Amino acid sequence: MSLKEWLDYGWLRPHQTSPQEIQDLLKIVERDLVDAKSTASADWRFGIAYNAALKCCTILLHTSGYRAPAAQAHQRTIQALPVILGAKWKGEEAYLNNCRSKRNTVEYDMAGVATEVDVAELIDFSAKLKVAVVEWLNQNHPELLTAKNISKRKKK
Repeated sequence: MSLKEWLDYGWLRPHQTSPQEIQDLLKIVERDLVDAKSTASADWRFGIAYNAALKCCTILLHTSGYRAPAAQAHQRTIQALPVILGAKWKGEEAYLNNCRSKRNTVEYDMAGVATEVDVAELIDFSAKLKVAVVEWLNQNHPELLTAKNISKRKKK
């Protein structure tokens, strides 16, 4: 199903992005990738790493001309990942959706759910997703990556 069909079903809303918005979102990703390596609890660092991945998906969706409405925003934004980047990301969408569920548990229901392994895997996933998103932007929407945009770099 295409993003246009999602719009027709009311699952998405139109959105016009800008280089500034993309730069700001990429800076959030970079900040979160650093902060997820802090000395906070595994639960908290898991949530931060999840946010980095979610913002990568948000960049893809916004750049494609859409945003998810508040109801099911995280879920719809994550589901767009393989629609935009291709079917090879379907497994990664499932992984990130599982992370979404775990993040909800540690955020709202109980502590001590995320492990150090969970955190390390999600940080690694989020960093790889950021690289893929920046490459996709460079290939498909280079006008959104300004000369000042520190996120043109693939890795620090």
